[in-house]
Amino acid sequence: VGHSSPELFDKITEVAIPRLRKFNSQGIANMVWAYASVGHSSPELFDKVTDIPPSRLREFNSQDLANTVWAYATVGHSSSQ
Repeated sequence: VGHSSPELFDKITEVAIPRLRKFNSQGIANMVWAYASVGHSSPELFDKVTDIPPSRLREFNSQDLANTVWAYATVGHSSSQ
């Protein structure tokens, strides 16, 4: 897909990573969905999202889970976790 603002997405990654623990489940799902939707791969961001404690997955509703899984599949990101 691609987009014309990779610098913006890279900057958002820089700002978002230190704040990820403050994001709610919908915010996390929406963010990775947006990156995948425009075809912007951000391995660092996707890796940090996988570092979120598994206990927080209980906060994700079915739409949050579906959007997150779709985003990882779409960008082809795999994690060791």
